[in-house]
Amino acid sequence: MNPKIESFKKELTEIETELNNPGNFTNASKMKTLSNRRTELTEIIEKSELIVTLQKQFIENEEMAAMEDDEEMAEMALEENAQIQTNLAKTEEELNLLLIPKNPSDAKDVIVEIRAGAGGDEASLFAGDLFRMYSRFAEGNGWKLSLLDSHQNEVGGFKEVNFEIAGEDVYGSMKYESGVHRVQRIPETEKQGRIHTSTATVAVLPQVEEVELEIEASDLRIDTYASSGPGGQSVNTTNSAVRITHVPTGAVASCQDQKSQHKNKEKAMKVLRSRILAEKEEKEMKEAGEARLSQIGTGDRSEKIRTYNYPQDRITDHRIKQNWSNIEGILDGDVSKIIEAIIEEDKKRILGKE
Repeated sequence: MNPKIESFKKELTEIETELNNPGNFTNASKMKTLSNRRTELTEIIEKSELIVTLQKQFIENEEMAAMEDDEEMAEMALEENAQIQTNLAKTEEELNLLLIPKNPSDAKDVIVEIRAGAGGDEASLFAGDLFRMYSRFAEGNGWKLSLLDSHQNEVGGFKEVNFEIAGEDVYGSMKYESGVHRVQRIPETEKQGRIHTSTATVAVLPQVEEVELEIEASDLRIDTYASSGPGGQSVNTTNSAVRITHVPTGAVASCQDQKSQHKNKEKAMKVLRSRILAEKEEKEMKEAGEARLSQIGTGDRSEKIRTYNYPQDRITDHRIKQNWSNIEGILDGDVSKIIEAIIEEDKKRILGKE
């Protein structure tokens, strides 16, 4: 047995002991972490044991075919080995994928920022479509979405919308959505039926806890103002909206969608911490010449990652060069098929570079 697998078995035994320890029952966070790790280890060990079983069967069949006087029986043993080889290769690949070290941030909740890009009102409507897609994707996964800040316009689209998603392994899935999303369609306001191209940018940031990034109160400038609705008109007579500026870095975060100034300040600080840390890590990785976030792409807002072509009912992800149909269904939340394909491709690229 592989020494690494033996160490996993030992770790699994220790986790089982911790999960059965009454002293941990009230610590929901620790129990969740232990339970997730148990699931990971169990799958790894099962795949490893299956490989050992298949290898043993292969050797036994070879020995039987060599000693068997009955040609038909010998041929059957060799035919079975052909299938065993296929199963073995598939299982070994699955095990290798499971053994890829996970990004510690993958289990974190996220802050998502969507901004309308080129295309005027049509770009803002597309930003709204993306917001709907992620809202329903989150709902389908049992995640909780909370609005942080939004700026709508008169046509019902979003100039900008920021929100947080909390749940299990949110960043591990959502991180691949960062970049420029492009839509090609005939706008509702277009009388001549011409196809327009518009864009929206998406940034997905892992949520940062206070203990991960200490911010001095003296480095913050906090402004309050009345929250606004479509067109910029005030919808609140009190200054409940909050804008926080981190003076040393220039990072800014605002929140106006909560009724109380205290809650808006709390949520704005979440965004600010995530932005500061993301910018710091991006700068460090660029200096080191490394790709940010993923082998699949840079995770940069300027990278065009996906095109939604309505006339041809085709969505193209440019990073993995794959296409999907049913744009309406995907924008209605059925985006998991795309994300899963990207995750699998990313794992294969990582394996190819090891």
